[in-house]
Amino acid sequence: MGRYDLIFDADDTLWEETLFFERATEAFLDYLDHPALSPAEVRAVLDDIERANAAVYGYGAAVFERSLTECLERLRPDAPVNDVDRAVLRSFREIITERELELIAGVEETLHDLGARHRLFLLTKGYEDVQRRKIEASGLAHLFAGIGIVSEKDPRAYHSFAAAEGLDPAATWMIGNSPKSDIWPALKAGMGAVLVPNPMTWVLEQDEVPENHDRFHTVSPIGKLTEIF
Repeated sequence: MGRYDLIFDADDTLWEETLFFERATEAFLDYLDHPALSPAEVRAVLDDIERANAAVYGYGAAVFERSLTECLERLRPDAPVNDVDRAVLRSFREIITERELELIAGVEETLHDLGARHRLFLLTKGYEDVQRRKIEASGLAHLFAGIGIVSEKDPRAYHSFAAAEGLDPAATWMIGNSPKSDIWPALKAGMGAVLVPNPMTWVLEQDEVPENHDRFHTVSPIGKLTEIF
């Protein structure tokens, strides 16, 4: 087995993230209690709003609260959003921001094992200050030879990260839970990619995965990475 450079995603790969957004969304659906639309129909509206806001404002709890506010305005047009609503929506945001970070089972042991044979890196997207706090809280930062935080994970971001860290794409693998952000752009940048599925992966991060690609694998749970690397 050769020595590789392994780049890890953070949210929903190393620690739970969408789980808390899901809890906040459920609370919002209960609060809205729409008289005509089903919860699935309300979610479809919210998904469209989140997709549009992500393209303009990026990702994270603050953008999520903005999306909830816009969804409430759209689906309850006869009752303008008031101070009570804003306080409630802020409490939903706090479900995400005011919680302890939870590492996914097996992550720490797997990183220590892989780090004994390969160089490990971290590449995540979001607001830098928010992501830095989570990385620090994880206690994992010392295991990575380099850490990158970007606004979007597209092929250009992978090329830039590889250039900055001196990585050879042919000997580099991206490991994450998102087909949209972790798998396809890494493959397009000439790297290998490993999907570690998370059942809570955000709908906007979901996509089809490659078929019969010699530089793509799916592994679950994360500990089985040691069988590949």
